[in-house]
Amino acid sequence: METDSSVERLALAASLQDKMANPKEKTPMCLVNELARFNRVQPQYKLLKERGPAHSKMFSVQLSLGEQTWESEGSSIKKAQQAVANKALTESTLPKPVQKPPKSNVNNNPGSITPTVELNGLAMKRGEPAIYRPLDPKPFPNYRANYNFRGMYNQRYHCPMPKIFYVQLTVGNNEFFGEGKTRQAARHNAAMKALQALQNEPIPEKSPQNGESGKEMDDDKDANKSEISLVFEIALKRNMPVSFEVIKESGPPHMKSFVTRVSVGEFSAEGEGNSKKLSKKRAATTVLQELKKLPPLPVVEKPKLFFKKRPKTIVKAGPEYGQGMNPISRLAQIQQAKKEKEPDYVLLSERGMPRRREFVMQVKVGNEVATGTGPNKKIAKKNAAEAMLLQLGYKASTSLQDQLDKTGENKGWSGPKAGFPEPTNNTPKGILHLSPDVYQEMEASRHKVISGTTLGYLSPKDMNQPSSSFFSISPTSNSSATIARELLMNGTSPTAEAIGLKGSSPTPPCSPVQPSKQLEYLARIQGFQVHYCDRQSGKECVTCLTLAPVQMTFHAIGSSIEASHDQDAS
Repeated sequence: METDSSVERLALAASLQDKMANPKEKTPMCLVNELARFNRVQPQYKLLKERGPAHSKMFSVQLSLGEQTWESEGSSIKKAQQAVANKALTESTLPKPVQKPPKSNVNNNPGSITPTVELNGLAMKRGEPAIYRPLDPKPFPNYRANYNFRGMYNQRYHCPMPKIFYVQLTVGNNEFFGEGKTRQAARHNAAMKALQALQNEPIPEKSPQNGESGKEMDDDKDANKSEISLVFEIALKRNMPVSFEVIKESGPPHMKSFVTRVSVGEFSAEGEGNSKKLSKKRAATTVLQELKKLPPLPVVEKPKLFFKKRPKTIVKAGPEYGQGMNPISRLAQIQQAKKEKEPDYVLLSERGMPRRREFVMQVKVGNEVATGTGPNKKIAKKNAAEAMLLQLGYKASTSLQDQLDKTGENKGWSGPKAGFPEPTNNTPKGILHLSPDVYQEMEASRHKVISGTTLGYLSPKDMNQPSSSFFSISPTSNSSATIARELLMNGTSPTAEAIGLKGSSPTPPCSPVQPSKQLEYLARIQGFQVHYCDRQSGKECVTCLTLAPVQMTFHAIGSSIEASHDQDAS
């Protein structure tokens, strides 16, 4: 008996699993609800008990249907309910409802693909578009009332006719008509008729298209577009502005009437309707008839552009590097060197068609104002900065290629990779190249700060170092400024080398000057400031060096403060 009950449970579980795997089939609980609804009784499920450990519990559920009750168990409450419902279906004595036959497949399509989708694939293979057009329903027959009747029992009442939708389908030169209770059903009906007629026909060969066939294809494409879309498309091709405006609104709130005017260049038309959308569509239809009368546009064949890839070369930075940089960055650096407020950019206006915009940008530097235009905000801002540079008296920002053609630095260079400026091999480490504009502003600020003072080399006492042959000579302030300028701009100083060669023979060589002292000397000569920030980290000293107004920061680590200063300055 135990083996029979276990076999029945396994079979019941297998049947439940099969029914749950297919969601379209009804579950036993659903069938029990239909049985109870048919017999006008209420099914009632009761949880009797649960037993077993927490990880494998068993639940007992009782089902009461009319005067009969059944009990069953399961690993979950849901499974127990399904099991007791299946048991009730097999043992119940209540009359069962008659099962409705399944609906016949109207489309006779074995798969889940609808006829419209299948027809679209066939039409693409044939190269013929499938176009659906809704048709007005047929007029209802006019029933003439029979006035020859006696009494109220002889009256005739006509039931309302069901609404039927009709669709016309065009595939190439073939036309098909479909009908159905809904518009989608009518489309499916027409697609089924087209599939039956076109599946056995050979695929037509593509013939060379002439002007007339191309025009017919354009008409077929335009058939699926709205009148408003066609108006915008024609206006865009002919570069004509389009505007819709509601000029009149009349009638009570429940029966409004709108009049919309459309203007396309020199053409204008009006349309009226009970909604803004309908009036806009009718106005577009009227003006579209006038636009189609215009002569066709000339066909302009664009020549094919062949771009030849040029090998990239490394561009070496020179003293004139500032003129090849972005005008926006160049103008900002000049203002920082002058210690004045940065440029202020304002967008003045946008004009032109949506796809041919033109932006006007204004830049203000002090009391000077300049404007620039461009197809986007970035180029307009760049042109405004360029105009401001010219207005302030600086040279125009030339491209790097023009600069290289003038200087000839890239001749004989066969570098493989691109694009980052590198210092020359003769440039000592730590020498900063400045653009001429920034250098001029630094010179001006230096003269403002230390005007009227005579500058010279540091004495050996100030440096706390023995003097070398180079610094033992006391040149004039003009020669010292020339040496510093040459060191900053080019990295080497021919004037200093000439002076060093003159004084090298009588004087023996001595120890070099510390880099930090050299940096302080250059700062005094050129008028910029040097700030050190020291921090002790264990046995090492970390120094942060900041230059102003150049706005540059350097970090170095040394065993002592002087060593870290020298490392940072070098």
